[in-house]
Amino acid sequence: MRTTPVLTRLAWRYLWRNHRRTIIMLSAIVIGVWAMIFMTALTRGMVDQMIKDGISVLPGHVQAHNPLFLDDPSVSNRISIGDAELSRMFDPLSFKAWASRVKVPAVITSERESRGVTLLGIDPAAERAFSFVTYDDVEGRFLESAEDNAVVIGRKLANTLDTRIGKRVVLMSQDPDNEIADRGFRVAGLFEASMPAFEEMYVFVGKKTAQKMLRIGDATTEIVFVGDDYRDVEPTYDRVRETLDGDLKVSRWYEIDTYLGTMLKVMDGFVLIWVIVIFLALSFGLVNTLVMAVFERIREIGLMLALGMKPASILGQIIIESMMLLAVGLAIGDLLAWATIQPLKEGIDISAVAEGMEMMGASSVLYPKLYLYDMLLANVVVLILGFLASLSPAWRASRYEPVEAITKVG
Repeated sequence: MRTTPVLTRLAWRYLWRNHRRTIIMLSAIVIGVWAMIFMTALTRGMVDQMIKDGISVLPGHVQAHNPLFLDDPSVSNRISIGDAELSRMFDPLSFKAWASRVKVPAVITSERESRGVTLLGIDPAAERAFSFVTYDDVEGRFLESAEDNAVVIGRKLANTLDTRIGKRVVLMSQDPDNEIADRGFRVAGLFEASMPAFEEMYVFVGKKTAQKMLRIGDATTEIVFVGDDYRDVEPTYDRVRETLDGDLKVSRWYEIDTYLGTMLKVMDGFVLIWVIVIFLALSFGLVNTLVMAVFERIREIGLMLALGMKPASILGQIIIESMMLLAVGLAIGDLLAWATIQPLKEGIDISAVAEGMEMMGASSVLYPKLYLYDMLLANVVVLILGFLASLSPAWRASRYEPVEAITKVG
């Protein structure tokens, strides 16, 4: 049992016998580890932001609809449960946040242009905590209540319609009888969103105002619920489903937006593949370093075998050298990656490629996310693959015959 400390000391000394080669290989490992963790943090940050932006627009982690609404989003397929009954059902359940809303396709018309949009009839007090619009940053003002008679539109939509705050626009949609329901609104505010496409896609009015316009009484079209973590929505989903008892269709966010759900799954698999690809490039240098280290001290290995050192100890020494080299490289690479990512947590402005990012559903500001899980995964995978890569030269060294090794010419 006491041979392990001895082998460790020998491995450390032999590792630094040729310090130039060790430093070069160590530098390659450090750069590789830094690259894999840094790129993983950038990609993870982009995907996380895409999902959070998408959930904020859905919004929520869980939604409830009329069973026909997702296929035909009209007020004909509405939820007939009133606000008082919804409050009685859901307020005692202590959700992080929940709200009912009217969400229907509509057309907005100014004096010069018309555009198809999604009309959101909301209670601003209920949605303040999870809306993709920051109320206080709205130019002009945001909606003040569910009875507010004004409309808030995106800055980009205002430019498209050639309108501004204080001007009147007309919103048109269909009522339950498939008749045109329209109403004039005065523009009260212009909002900005992390995704410019959202600014052209959505318009906000008071929920009760939307209900009157569409002639649906106190009915709504969707109920949204926010949990603690978008990765774990099952507790929220289960409580909503049990409460509604099959009357409405309850859906998780990734069932409604399958693109975002797929992105999350792909990202989790990408991290592992990315680590393996980077290490495969490093493994050639690692194996070469160990083979050269073995080749340079064939005679010494033969002498140790002749003096009674077991082949298993030779095997262990070479493997320990590999693990020590990787451990030092991982430690420095991890620290360097952390030090590089910390100053960037406030965001990286990538507005120069904003249009391309928008096509992917990403915003023009990238927030790197360094997760402990990703670092541990990278470190564990590298150590396991490094162990496997070191077996070949270590096995070769342990198979030498003592006399042959001592007399071998280097």
